Amino acid sequence: MSERSYPERPESVYFFGTCLIDLFYPGAGMAGIELLQREGLNVIFPQAQSCCGQPAYNSGYRDEARAVARNQVRHFPKPYPVIVPSGSCASMLRNRYPGLFEGDPDEGAAVGFSKRVYELTEFLVHVLKVELTDLGPPMKVTWHGSCSMQREMGLREEPRQLLAQLGNVDLRPLERERECCGFGGTFSIKLPEISAAMAGDKAGDVERSGAEVLVSGDCGCLMNIAGTLEARGRRVAPRHIAEFLWERTHDKG
Repeated sequence: MSERSYPERPESVYFFGTCLIDLFYPGAGMAGIELLQREGLNVIFPQAQSCCGQPAYNSGYRDEARAVARNQVRHFPKPYPVIVPSGSCASMLRNRYPGLFEGDPDEGAAVGFSKRVYELTEFLVHVLKVELTDLGPPMKVTWHGSCSMQREMGLREEPRQLLAQLGNVDLRPLERERECCGFGGTFSIKLPEISAAMAGDKAGDVERSGAEVLVSGDCGCLMNIAGTLEARGRRVAPRHIAEFLWERTHDKG
């Protein structure tokens, strides 16, 4: 569990959408916003936001990453928490921005911004202290924690605490949960054979769990593992945790 200190419940928050949610998993973003609004928060989505800058940063293009990052800092100006439905993007915003702007005139603004960043499940558990009621049918589910969420953000139990509140969900453990799925952003493009082998190992682990649904907090991992499962002809539904929680606890009546 993260040892970070947490603020009191705010009235307003910013929502950082992430590129993969914008382009491939918009339902996950909307579900994240719905979860926050249900708790009574005013959720602000700056329309001019874009990428967190991680692809350029990880590829060694620091000036380009800094230009993208500067734009993000500029569009989240008020002292509200910035909620991110991705361990990977949250880590970039929180852990990389301070060093990226070291010695830059905008260093103070970047550091202040980074201190306001929270991954979604982290915020739901530690700040909002949400209580969930499961409205869905019995289901076998497994959880994949991304490398960034576990190792860089220090968040491992928070998603499990939320899933554990769902009484009709049978959470099946993965034997190789702490292993990377092989996505790694540009890693999967530069080293596709290694990436595919790692994704194959992870997909096999998911199959052995007997789960009907694969839940994760990072869309890159979901896309990589789900694509491998689909190629194998396996029917395991991929769900971002925000979308899964919303589907299970939203009263549609």
